Amino acid sequence: MTNPSTERRSARLALAAVAVSVVLWASAFVSIRSAGEAYSPGALALGRLLAGSLVLGLFLLIRREGLPPRAAWPGIVASGFLWFGCYMVALNWGERQVDAGTAAMIVNIGPILMALLASRFLGEALPPRLVAGMAVSFAGAIAVGLSMSGDGHASVLGVVLCLVAAATYAAGVVLQKPALRHGSPLQVTFFSCLVGAVACLPFGGQLLSGASHAPLSATLNMVYLGVFPTALAFTTWAFALARTSASRMGATTYVVPAMVVLMSWAVLDEVPAALTLAGGAICLAGVAVSRSRPRASAGGATVTSGAGSADGAVPPGPRPEPEDLGEPSPGERVN
Repeated sequence: MTNPSTERRSARLALAAVAVSVVLWASAFVSIRSAGEAYSPGALALGRLLAGSLVLGLFLLIRREGLPPRAAWPGIVASGFLWFGCYMVALNWGERQVDAGTAAMIVNIGPILMALLASRFLGEALPPRLVAGMAVSFAGAIAVGLSMSGDGHASVLGVVLCLVAAATYAAGVVLQKPALRHGSPLQVTFFSCLVGAVACLPFGGQLLSGASHAPLSATLNMVYLGVFPTALAFTTWAFALARTSASRMGATTYVVPAMVVLMSWAVLDEVPAALTLAGGAICLAGVAVSRSRPRASAGGATVTSGAGSADGAVPPGPRPEPEDLGEPSPGERVN
C-alpha cells in the first residue's frame, strides 16, 4: 500500500511544478516581444532551443541519467518535432501576422484539442467539471483576446499559423505523456528539446545574422527564453504530466493569459482595460472549476456516477489518473 503522506507530498510537488511552468510561460510572452524585434521567428526558436538544450544537457550529465529507454523515443521524437520545433516557429511567425489578442484567442484552442486527443488516444476521461472549467476559461481567454485586439484585421496566414501552433502544442503534449512512462522528465525534456533544435537548424544562418546586429537586450531575452521558459518550465511540466492527465494539465494552462496581463502591467507598464482584467479573472475561475473535486457524501465517500459494484470491484473503463489516486499509473516512473 502506498503511504498517504507520500501521496500528498507527490501531489503538492506536482502542483508546485505546474505553477512554475505557467508563471515562466507567461513571462515568455514579455520576452518574445523584445527578442522578436531583432530575430526572425525561426532564428528566435533555434536560439531558444539551443540555449535550453545546453542547460538541460549539463543537468543530464550532472545527474548521470544517460539515454532514455527505447520505448520512450517515439514520443520524444514526435513531441520534440511538433511541440518544441513546429509550435515555437509557428507561434513566433503567427504573432508577426496578427495582433496579440487574436493570437491568444486562437492558440487557446490548444487545451481543448489536447483534452479531445487525450480522450481519444490515451483513454482519458473527461469529467463534467473539467469540461465546464475549460469552457469557462476559454470564454475568459476570448475576453482577454478581444480586449487586446487592435483594429480587428487579421491576415489569413497569421490565423493559419496560430491554428498550427495550437494543434502542434496539443499533439505534442499528448505524445509526450506515453514517453514519460519510460523516461524521466529530464530525459524526455532534454531530448525533445534537442530534436526541436535539430528541426530548426535550417534557420541557423538567420540566427547568426540576427546575433551580429541584435541589441544585447534582445539576445539576453532569447537566452532567458531558453534557460527558464524552455529548460526549466518544460521540465517541471513533464514532471507534473507524469503524475496527472494531459486534459487537466491543458486546463491549467488557462492561467497563462491572466498571468500575462499582470506581467505586462508590471513590467511593460501596459495598463489593462476592464475587459482584460475581467477576462483574466474568468480564466482563473475556470481553472479552479476544472481542478475541483466532487463533494464527498456524509459517509466520507466521493459521490460519483458508475461507482464500483457492491463487492468493491472496479468497473470496466479507463483507469483514473494518478492525480486522482495519488499513485503513479503502471509503468510510470516516480522521480
